[in-house]
Amino acid sequence: MDQKIKMTLQCPMPKFDFDVITLGHGSGGLLTHKLLQSGVFSLFKNDLLDQQHDGAIFELNGKVAFSTDSYVISPIFFPGGNIGDLAINGTVNDLAMCGAQAKYLSLGFIIEEGFLMTEFWQVLVSIKEAADKAGIKIVTGDTKVVEKGKGDKIFINTSGIGLLHPKATIHHNRIEPTDKLIVSGKIATHGIAIMSQRKGLEFETDIESDTTNLNHCIENLLDTFGSDIKFLRDPTRGGVASVLNEIAELSKLGFLLDQHQLPIDPRVEGACEMLGLDPLYVANEGLFMAVVKDSIAEEFLAHLKTHTCGADAAIIGEVNTENPGKVILKSRIGGKRVVNYLTGEQLPRIC
Repeated sequence: MDQKIKMTLQCPMPKFDFDVITLGHGSGGLLTHKLLQSGVFSLFKNDLLDQQHDGAIFELNGKVAFSTDSYVISPIFFPGGNIGDLAINGTVNDLAMCGAQAKYLSLGFIIEEGFLMTEFWQVLVSIKEAADKAGIKIVTGDTKVVEKGKGDKIFINTSGIGLLHPKATIHHNRIEPTDKLIVSGKIATHGIAIMSQRKGLEFETDIESDTTNLNHCIENLLDTFGSDIKFLRDPTRGGVASVLNEIAELSKLGFLLDQHQLPIDPRVEGACEMLGLDPLYVANEGLFMAVVKDSIAEEFLAHLKTHTCGADAAIIGEVNTENPGKVILKSRIGGKRVVNYLTGEQLPRIC
């Protein structure tokens, strides 16, 4: 059964007085009130959102992390997900990379006039399901509507606050030579899933986006390995290569990658070759990269592989002092090349 249909059956769409979003739904008046009351508030119901205030008041004890992101992906529905679950997972994961467990999220919509209510409901339901899976509450938000032709169906902004794990000390200045670099799964899957749906580029494939929440997995790893986890990052836009270049520049250390160890689905690799893309620069949405102490790397990897999010994890390289600030790739045939920053936009509107 189609994923979108399945979600609609699990959360039946309420009876709206309108079939499409109109400019009136962004006016702050009666139509805005009806839109929120007939769907949003009931679907995301919780004690904080029920106050229907301009913000949310809550208590947090200890160190917190805060993150925000905006989602403009095209197309908004893609194999394995849509803009709704992507927005929730993205901010939850950004907080997880800080070593924090997301607690509260804000949700902002910019909707184009004429957007179908059936599609809006599908997005809302996927947001609800992703939030429940991650164990977070949506506590405040905003809705704006722009004229037809001034947007692209729907854009979403999410901001999140999370509590820092007591054992988390995630910082680039803790990275040292001999540390190992681990990626939690097969790279470039999300970007290729999106490209397979782009107009003018459609090609037959059953590749699905890897979008998912990583917070529960990261919490468990921090419980087990604590400060031996030096650094975490999710390689979204710009992919693995961009993240590594950022870390190398910040740490003033070198990173040596082993192409032979890079986990990649053969179908994704084939699609990259067909489209002329380097998988190291292609976006991911359900992966993380970890720099860990050399002495725990194998144990960390074995532990990670017991989680669904890490079944295809691999040690892909190590930190050294040979090429400070540079990322070097050792190819399958033994040669070496510099992996530079991505120049320009390889895959626009990918998240």
